[in-house]
Amino acid sequence: MEWKLEVVPVPVTNVDRSIAFYRDQLGFALDLDIPLGPGTRVAQLTPTGSGCSIQVSYGVVKTPPGMIEGLQLVVPDIEEARAQLLSRGVDVSPVRHMEDGNWVDGHGGDWNAFLFFSDPDGNGWIVQERPAG
Repeated sequence: MEWKLEVVPVPVTNVDRSIAFYRDQLGFALDLDIPLGPGTRVAQLTPTGSGCSIQVSYGVVKTPPGMIEGLQLVVPDIEEARAQLLSRGVDVSPVRHMEDGNWVDGHGGDWNAFLFFSDPDGNGWIVQERPAG
């Protein structure tokens, strides 16, 4: 039996603002946007090339908005990803790598180059470069 992770909930305070961030600034595709009743709404967005989507919602899950940390995207070129995010107005960290348990600026080799940013509610994202090949 296959088990696929296909949707990750991301609680937010304002679904419209989150759609604007994820769709317009990050370039995620908006798959659906539906109200579920008074005070509840879900929008599902998918990163280009991903088999997993996120659901930004208000009033659906018990986790407070802004409490998600460590959501990770993987890209083939960390410098290109950073340039794209900056050009779209995302407040993104410099490229960093882990060295002796500490974050150090710069590229650290295969699987050791990262970027960090947060959505408007403070949910934290990591972008990691995968090695070529």
